[in-house]
Amino acid sequence: MGIFGKKGEERENVRTSRGTEAHVSAAQEDPEKHIEHQDEITLQNQNTPPQPLQFDAALEKRVVRKIDRHLIPLVMILYLLAYLDRSNIGNARIAGMEEDFNLKPGQYEWFLTIFYISYILFEPLGMMWKVIPPHKWAAFTVMGWALCGTLQAATYSWSGMMAARFFLGVFEACFSPGIPFLLSFFYRRNELGFRCGLFLSAAPLATCFAGALAYGITSGDPKGISSWRLLFLVEGLPCVVAAVLTWFLMPDSPEKAKFLNAEERAVAKARSVRQTGSDGESRVGKVAWKDVGATLLDIKPWITGLMYFSCNVSFASLPVFLPTILLEMGFTKITAQGLSAPPYFLAFLLVILTCKIADLTSQRGLTIFILSLLGATGYIMLATATSTGVRYAGVYLAAAGIFPSIGNILPWVLNNQGSDTRRGTGIALLNLIGQCGPLLGTRLYPKSEGPYYRKGMWVCAAFMLFNSTLALGLRCLLKWENGKLDERYGVLEKGKGDEGLGEENEGPRYRYIL
Repeated sequence: MGIFGKKGEERENVRTSRGTEAHVSAAQEDPEKHIEHQDEITLQNQNTPPQPLQFDAALEKRVVRKIDRHLIPLVMILYLLAYLDRSNIGNARIAGMEEDFNLKPGQYEWFLTIFYISYILFEPLGMMWKVIPPHKWAAFTVMGWALCGTLQAATYSWSGMMAARFFLGVFEACFSPGIPFLLSFFYRRNELGFRCGLFLSAAPLATCFAGALAYGITSGDPKGISSWRLLFLVEGLPCVVAAVLTWFLMPDSPEKAKFLNAEERAVAKARSVRQTGSDGESRVGKVAWKDVGATLLDIKPWITGLMYFSCNVSFASLPVFLPTILLEMGFTKITAQGLSAPPYFLAFLLVILTCKIADLTSQRGLTIFILSLLGATGYIMLATATSTGVRYAGVYLAAAGIFPSIGNILPWVLNNQGSDTRRGTGIALLNLIGQCGPLLGTRLYPKSEGPYYRKGMWVCAAFMLFNSTLALGLRCLLKWENGKLDERYGVLEKGKGDEGLGEENEGPRYRYIL
């Protein structure tokens, strides 16, 4: 049972936990437009936007918790599997792949670069999350990268691995960048950052898991197959199973979630109306091209794109080169695999913690600023120190700065775009610019510059400092624009009128998250 009927004449009574009834009808209205707040729920004709249902706060919390339990673990597991397939090339390198392929100088770096070339070219397809039902699009893309990741084990030449890495990038580009956009359909602004953080935390967790798994596989002596080939198989085949499960488990919208009962779906629909002035089902299937143009002409998503570029120089290079860097510190191959895991577990915890803090304080810019300085400090330690202990400590700080910074950049984009199309375009632009960072990052650690790789470390430190400057500058810009909105619409009174329709779309109650 939904809160809104399909025709103007249809009526439906939805009883809330407070014992009140609301009569509401469906509206076939553009979900991108801001809807003015109305205090009372009344019957609407077909051309009038739906009104929010008044419901108990405890009931809303129950709905959010249910969405958390069913959606967040699913996207976390999928991203963890994707990141394993993307970054395990670094573990495979020191497990014997380089010797088996007889790679020449620079050829390994091309395995990393080709992935990001295809990722950049096909990343705009992330907008398909708004066009195709999410469960279908997710299952298709997961199956695509599952096959490509697994087939890496069957390659016997440099060119074969290049082809596998290219198509791996194609399918991952269609999946990962769109997940934060998908989450914006289910969560409100002050809830989104923490959930994006949970999703992004799967990246350092995957890197931590990759190191431990690679250690377990390569420390043995498998018969009849190379250790690195077995690594690709063990980490690729589970993705095939995940693709099938995704078809059945991924909800297309809160209103279609099978794990919610009728009353809970009504609340979910009302939450969507309060977000954008439209129910969740109508938010999928159309793109407002005017908003696409407006986003491209706005300087704010370009700044966040440069921030993502800066972080990605380090984000893309550290996981795939860390085993080699540790090896150059004097550790054995097996010990290097194991030692690459702990720094990423710290990063996993900090991603979740900092995103939650930024949600509670609405201070995402300052959070990114501090984290960027932390990451820069780690890289400066790696660039200047010769002691193994100090350099390994620098790895902890670098990982603790990079991953949480990205975890906060993604929701910042979604927080500060005033329609679904603008949010989707902002994420696409963010990745289009940001994923160029790995093209540089994957070239920073040539073997000729070992064992200290000072140039690469200084480059990463500089970009993290640049990222901190951009974060502070964007925060100042957003604060100035909020002042202009206050002049135009009046200063918002906290806690008053928060139930307004379309509060996350551009309009009198819309303000930027600093």
